[in-house]
Amino acid sequence: MRKQINLINFRISPVLRSVHQVEKRLELVKQVSHSTHKKLTACLQGQQGVDVEKRSKKLPLTTLAQCLVEGAAVLGDDSLLGKMLKLCGETQEKMAQELILFEFTIDRDVVEPLYELAEVEIPNIQKQRKQLAKLVLDMDSARTRFHQSSKSGMSSNVQPGAKGEHLREEMEEAANRMEICRDQLSADMYNFVAKEIDYASYFQALIEVQAQYHRKSLELLQNILPQIKAHQETWVEKPCYGKPLEEHLALSGRDIAFPIEACVTMLLECGMQEEGLFRVAPSASKLKKLKASLDCGVMDVQEYSIDPHAIAGALKSYLRELPEPLMTFELYDEWIQASNIQDQDKRLQALLTACEKLPLANGNNFKYLIKFLAKLDDYQDENKMTPGNIAIVLGPNLLWTTQEGNITEMMTTVSLQIVGIIEPIIQHADWFFPGEIEFNVTGNYGSPVHTNHNANYSSMPSPDMDHSDRKHNDQSRRPLSVATDNMMLEFYKKDGQLPNCLSSLLVLTENYFLEHEPSH
Repeated sequence: MRKQINLINFRISPVLRSVHQVEKRLELVKQVSHSTHKKLTACLQGQQGVDVEKRSKKLPLTTLAQCLVEGAAVLGDDSLLGKMLKLCGETQEKMAQELILFEFTIDRDVVEPLYELAEVEIPNIQKQRKQLAKLVLDMDSARTRFHQSSKSGMSSNVQPGAKGEHLREEMEEAANRMEICRDQLSADMYNFVAKEIDYASYFQALIEVQAQYHRKSLELLQNILPQIKAHQETWVEKPCYGKPLEEHLALSGRDIAFPIEACVTMLLECGMQEEGLFRVAPSASKLKKLKASLDCGVMDVQEYSIDPHAIAGALKSYLRELPEPLMTFELYDEWIQASNIQDQDKRLQALLTACEKLPLANGNNFKYLIKFLAKLDDYQDENKMTPGNIAIVLGPNLLWTTQEGNITEMMTTVSLQIVGIIEPIIQHADWFFPGEIEFNVTGNYGSPVHTNHNANYSSMPSPDMDHSDRKHNDQSRRPLSVATDNMMLEFYKKDGQLPNCLSSLLVLTENYFLEHEPSH
């Protein structure tokens, strides 16, 4: 019979073969359940033991939602921030409701059962174990008294009387109570083992409720994101400095970048005869203010009409801060190769080929800018800005390489190759880009129209004429107006020969970076 019982126990629980093993498991499960309950409770943000409404008021997410909605009311719907705050506040409120429902379900289906297991069920079983130990002691005590009474009667040859009978009954009753308690304890222990799958389901419920909560929260966020993006895309005030050209044009619905058109049309009105335009550094505070106003789509014509150098500086900064140069990284090698061609006609043809390869957005803006610079050249007697001078100060903002070289290589490239690219394009702007151009594309400014200042060139310009014109224009320049400009021009005139004095190069480099503040 004993062997049969052991076999049954083995089949029921091959691991837990004795009450002692169950007792050890009880203690471990209690510890784990208690610790898990404590940590899980700490994860809940709402106040436990209260109804859903009170719990919601104490939730940080609810407080955030209220703050956002109140902020939206202050800013109003005519502000993009106001709209964003309102949408986000409403979304956070819905998220808070989902969180409350999630925590309420977790509290009911996981936290409370774990507490019941750790603090009620297992302690009750352990109390029975202590009660059984007490009953065993009581039974041993009763049995000892009965045996002592029996021995005393046998030694005196006296039949056990009422007292002996009472002790025997007391012993049997104690043994009976102990047996009942032992059976109950064993039943509860094995029931505990059998219910382990139920306890494990608490953690399955935890994951399922979390998954449902995150699905609903994700759905809320995914539903609101298109609305938020739609408000941003339709908002007029979009930053443009430091943004990719195509992105700015797409968001603003323009063909010509706003800073380019705004600055060009302003300069056509008030800056064409300004001496040293694009070469003289503007006031840093004025430039910063103008860039900030352009970045939010605002242009105070009245304020800046008296400061053309700030307008020119803002235009240079926009070109310099583009993530990719207007003349593109992809065509950099082709531009440089074209500038190295000695034959003038072939060089112009190679430059034209590179121009035609520019992406549409870059090509349109490059054409617009070159037409303006060609018009600026019409006033070179007043502004002292010949095509060569313009190329020196604007070239580095139109084309640069991604590769980092030493200072000597960089300055040589700037002074020779890039100037050799930009100068002839400005000189022959109407051959590169035939026809007139309307600078006031959007109609928001005046309407100066570019005229063909090279109308006498019906086909390929004459290199000889260009050279003589350039020589005359160079002589008319104001001498030593800016150290950087003159020293770079000397690089160009010497056809690539480096200065003999290294200190001159260092001075040139320092002045150049101080004036132009290159970001690339």
